[in-house]
Amino acid sequence: MSPERPRRSIATVCLSGTLEDKLTAAAAAGFDGIEVFEPDLVAAPWSPAELAARCADLGLSIDLYQPFRDLDSTDPDRFARNLRRLDRKLDVVAALGVDTVLVCSSVAPDAVDDADVLAGQLAAAAARAAERGARIAYEALAWGRHVSTWERSWDAVRRADSPALGLCLDSFHVLSRGGDPAGLATVPAEKLFFLQLADAPALRMDVLQWSRHHRLFPGQGAFDLPRFVGCVLDAGYTGPLSLEVFNDVYRQADPARTAVDAVRSLQWLEEALALRRARPGPTPPAAPALSGWSFTELAVDGVSGPQLAGVLDALGFTHTGQHRSKPVQLWEQGTARVLLNASVTRPTAVGVASVTALGLESTDPRRSAARAEAMSAPVLPRARGTVEAELAAVAAPDGTQVFFTRTGPDGWPADFLPTGARPGPGTGITGTDHVGLTQPFDAFDEAGLFYRAVLGLEPQEVTELAAPFGLVRTRAVTGPDRAVRLALSASALRRGGWAPGVPEPQYVALATDDLVATARALRAAGAPLLPVPANYADDLEARLDLPGELLDAVREHGLLYEEDAHGGYLHLATDVLGDRVFFEVVQRLGGYDGYGTADTPVRMAAHRRRRQTRTAGRG
Repeated sequence: MSPERPRRSIATVCLSGTLEDKLTAAAAAGFDGIEVFEPDLVAAPWSPAELAARCADLGLSIDLYQPFRDLDSTDPDRFARNLRRLDRKLDVVAALGVDTVLVCSSVAPDAVDDADVLAGQLAAAAARAAERGARIAYEALAWGRHVSTWERSWDAVRRADSPALGLCLDSFHVLSRGGDPAGLATVPAEKLFFLQLADAPALRMDVLQWSRHHRLFPGQGAFDLPRFVGCVLDAGYTGPLSLEVFNDVYRQADPARTAVDAVRSLQWLEEALALRRARPGPTPPAAPALSGWSFTELAVDGVSGPQLAGVLDALGFTHTGQHRSKPVQLWEQGTARVLLNASVTRPTAVGVASVTALGLESTDPRRSAARAEAMSAPVLPRARGTVEAELAAVAAPDGTQVFFTRTGPDGWPADFLPTGARPGPGTGITGTDHVGLTQPFDAFDEAGLFYRAVLGLEPQEVTELAAPFGLVRTRAVTGPDRAVRLALSASALRRGGWAPGVPEPQYVALATDDLVATARALRAAGAPLLPVPANYADDLEARLDLPGELLDAVREHGLLYEEDAHGGYLHLATDVLGDRVFFEVVQRLGGYDGYGTADTPVRMAAHRRRRQTRTAGRG
């Protein structure tokens, strides 16, 4: 561990599996320590002393034992029993070799409301801890019966005035209630015993359910954690940055993968803190600017390859290059480049095509690769010929390879031998607007953090829409100048097997300056454009004051249209190709910055109808 960065810790409740699985994953990901969640210890085969030895073998410290619940009570007999229970837990703490136990504010019906009585009971508990060389970190649960804010917990700690009693600050409990961490400046540094971190999406729901099921790692939600942690550090806190995240997905996912995601979230947070506080620290190389798209690579086979090639031709692309050593074709129009890679074989999925790689223009590809390594995304091994470009790629959470490239005479295009074909007049396509990738549901939040932390793209707001086959969650990640855009989506609750044969569709959105003219050219070239029901155009006419000629074009060419306060978005789609991918052609009008999300249900229904018609025709 670098002495210049905070120690990184993770609560075992964040990870799936047995305690053995959790410790192995935390150590392998590079955590410095753990919080022991009591139910994990209760279910473990080790004694507390054996657990301490196992952690020492793995290089993990035990930073906190938690939680001790419902300590205070208006019933003297019950409070006495609670103190006896605390004595037994202090035995466990001593055997673990940890000096801090977390006590939550009470949610019990007999919780103490009187501030002085509460302080007296906390002081009595702290005295018992002090006799054992331990201390109590008192935490205000956001749903505590009488103590639900950090200010109220601090009032109790201040009144108790015990050296063995301090605060545990949890970002979720503070921020979910709209708390302001700026007030922590009034808390003495020696009273800041422990810091727990969790992000969360912006939801309107019961805070207990929000906490138990929807917490996220830093950088994945809507909380301003850099400001929160900055306030805590400025107040003098010197302990570890510790993650405590209750999340239904994490509790079922591979703990090794979740632990890497967790470490990356702290790496992102530490960098954001350094930038916000203008204090130098051991941060990774800054993310070089991404200036655009080099290429989008589609994996094809002997069935889907000719189909995709024919459609690219109809879209106005030209097959301009053939890879020197691999069965990869380069197709170009304007600055849009599509690679068809036939080297990927899928014996059980004949005829499938999929987006397998993204080439992104980096101002410094080597530094992009170095940042990826520093952000726990190791560069993938890659075989290349002696005269081929040295390209670095990392794997996104869904398996898509992301290449850091430069397009120029000495860059990646030199790997392709010219076919001799000259680009034709094209159809008006100028470049790549964005790429849409469906994520496995369990990787949706992980993907947003990956593109944010590794590539320096900023996640936009998460939206949900009711699609024909269930709820779809979407989020875009973009560069500051919008030269690179990715639209990420996930089916929220995929159940049953009847539905569409395209469970995880992908698409490449190509840009044009005049979609109506491009649509005419595409139709003339025989491109397989997706038909849109007449009801859609009728609805547009009823809702929006659009020019008659635009409505005519919508009806004639199957265009879709969406607008907001800043501008409009014209787009069309092709049929699904290779059982999974399709192309969109889009035109942005004015300052529109979205992705036509509201039209997704119409497009999905049209795609299913088209596939059903074609399947019936083959039958």
